[in-house]
Amino acid sequence: MKHLLITLIFLLSFTGCQDKENDAKKQAAHDAKIIAKAKAEVRAEVKAKQATKQARIEAQKNTNLNQMGIGMHNGTLTIDTNKTRKFFNTLNKKMEVQMKKISDDLQKGIIDAKEEGIQVNDERITIDLNKTKTLLEIWGKKIQVFAKEFDNVAKSLEMKTSKGN
Repeated sequence: MKHLLITLIFLLSFTGCQDKENDAKKQAAHDAKIIAKAKAEVRAEVKAKQATKQARIEAQKNTNLNQMGIGMHNGTLTIDTNKTRKFFNTLNKKMEVQMKKISDDLQKGIIDAKEEGIQVNDERITIDLNKTKTLLEIWGKKIQVFAKEFDNVAKSLEMKTSKGN
């Protein structure tokens, strides 16, 4: 009985050691997973910040003033005359095509601007006030954005000029 008891205690003592080693391995694996997850989150945050910064830079490049060839860099107003000329020539061509179409349609007595909510033909005149209202609201918003950009440039120039004096 004494030998059996000693053998049993001896076996149980090794079992306890294995659990501690096993627990230590499990803890190390768990810690490694947490560290990997934290690194992934930090990388994702950094990528998101870079993407946001890149999107902001792209948005600044694609503003109406930049399309017109007018840029503001470090307090200096830069006007690219070639880009400005190209912008206005393109705008002029688009306007000429639209004006010619409208003129031809008016001479024929037909106006078909379904997106804008206006249709005129020999038999009737149809005006969809909801679509016309939407069109006018969109135009108004575009004009406001364009005016704000000019206002911002003017304020920036005014601030730079007042700092220089």
